[in-house]
Amino acid sequence: MEDWKRGRRWHRIARPHLDSRRLFVGEGPPSHGPGQYTKRAGRPARTSEASAARRPRGAKCVVTGVGDGRAVTASAPGPATPGPEPAPGRARSLQSGAFMLRPSQRAVAAGIAAGMLFALPGALAQDSGDPPPSGQEQPPDGGVSSTGSRIRQAVEFFGDPQPAQGAVPSAPTYDQLRDAEVRIHKLEEAGKLFEFHGYFRAGYGMNSTGGQQVAFQAPGADAKYRLGNEAETYAELIFVNNWINPEQAADKLWMRTEFMVEANTTNSASYANFPGGIGNDNFRLREAFVQAGNVLAAFPEAKFWAGERYYRRYQVHINDFYILDMSGYGGGIEDLNLGIGKLAVAYLGGARPDIVTDNGNYAKSNIDIRFYDVTVPLGKLGIWFDLAISPGGTTQDGTSIPSATGWAVGIAHQRLEWLGGYNWLSVQYGKGPASNFSTAVTDPSPYVKDSERFRVAEHVLIQPNPVFAIMAEVVYQQIRSAAPGEGWNQWISLGARPQVFFNDVFSIAFEAGFDHTHSGDGRYDGWLSKYTIAPQLGVGRKFFSRPVLRAFVTYANWSNGLRGFVGGPAFQNATQGLTYGVQAESWW
Repeated sequence: MEDWKRGRRWHRIARPHLDSRRLFVGEGPPSHGPGQYTKRAGRPARTSEASAARRPRGAKCVVTGVGDGRAVTASAPGPATPGPEPAPGRARSLQSGAFMLRPSQRAVAAGIAAGMLFALPGALAQDSGDPPPSGQEQPPDGGVSSTGSRIRQAVEFFGDPQPAQGAVPSAPTYDQLRDAEVRIHKLEEAGKLFEFHGYFRAGYGMNSTGGQQVAFQAPGADAKYRLGNEAETYAELIFVNNWINPEQAADKLWMRTEFMVEANTTNSASYANFPGGIGNDNFRLREAFVQAGNVLAAFPEAKFWAGERYYRRYQVHINDFYILDMSGYGGGIEDLNLGIGKLAVAYLGGARPDIVTDNGNYAKSNIDIRFYDVTVPLGKLGIWFDLAISPGGTTQDGTSIPSATGWAVGIAHQRLEWLGGYNWLSVQYGKGPASNFSTAVTDPSPYVKDSERFRVAEHVLIQPNPVFAIMAEVVYQQIRSAAPGEGWNQWISLGARPQVFFNDVFSIAFEAGFDHTHSGDGRYDGWLSKYTIAPQLGVGRKFFSRPVLRAFVTYANWSNGLRGFVGGPAFQNATQGLTYGVQAESWW
């Protein structure tokens, strides 16, 4: 009687209106023998281990027929979890009454089986305990009946059903894994092909009179000390594509293109379009060139290039001063290893579209020659030479512009890995159109050919430990325009930026700068000093660790000789000023 109740309790799993989404695997009564059990609304039903083994991974089961005391299963969507193994030795055959069905219920179950594969005679024979039809072998112990076999074949014929929404899919096939590996490899290769670099600084500040932040810079000075003294948003976005041999292997030709856009705003307003262009955003294309390497087998380090680019510039960071900047348009070869050093030769130029002569736009051409990485005591030595030519002509209003030729030379000594930083000393002299140490085209003048410039620059970075770093600079420069009645313009600059690191994130930077300028025509003569303190949040304990977030307060004062030349309208009649604000700076 107890067995009959158990059979009655579990028989409903065979009903045709079964909702497979409500099935889950659980444990059945021990008297039902070894196997797994499938519940519906809390009612478990037995499944055989053998059918579970044949069932596709991730499929649930529905009892559709029985034979030799084991449940016959068909696949249903959803993952299956093996249930615990019932106690051994408790299984009983269907004939013992352990899993009895009422005649009407048995007919329903048999009807389901018959409807699937026309197996009604075999299913009834199995359910009634009769021997299998003639010619059909008895399934071995642990197998399934002929009805179960046919149902399994039907499941295999119709295929593994798609998982229900939210169900865990089956394990990926070998082909899928192989294809995924190929895709990953292609992504890695694509990652080597494309590079994205850049620099930006952005923020906002106010001055002590209530207006927008202004920058403090002495007249006649080629640069200003920049910490807490930059009143603009500036960015350089660089896009590089490595077309051939992205890893630049030594035995293969490689080629790359570099493209850079510069953006500069006045921090006036976002998306603003002011009348006359005042305060509008400015965008310029600063680089667009192609570079090729390992072209010459005898000189694998040599690189050829052509286009527009920043060309081998030398900069002092704390006042953003470029000691040498021959950026422009042209082409050349660089890093040609001659044994004792490397050679770079380039043709560079620029033009003034606002000055048009009968020869076209007024222009200047430069032949830039450098010999560098020469090993000398205490470091490396570099020598630079530039030949500049500016053809003249006649403008549309009849003004005659004379042709001019000039030259410039420089020598630099660099000591690397010195006290955790480096030391860089340079001496330069230029005459004529080459005296600006740049490809920029100056205003035409009959005196350009006699203009001169002399400069000595020294800057050093010291970081003896992860707690303290300092960069310092000294510049001395004299310029003569050669115009009648004008003497030498003079600029002397001294400055330093110490930085203290309290941990890997927080630091405080200080900056002090002093500039003295003298005008050869007597318009100004005086000094300016500037001081900034800036608490910072950054990444790492290095002087050049970026990105960084900073707040700053800047104070500047200047002599009466510079009154009206510093600080703009806010400090037109003053000799001191204060600004404060926040800034972010990053490069990558």
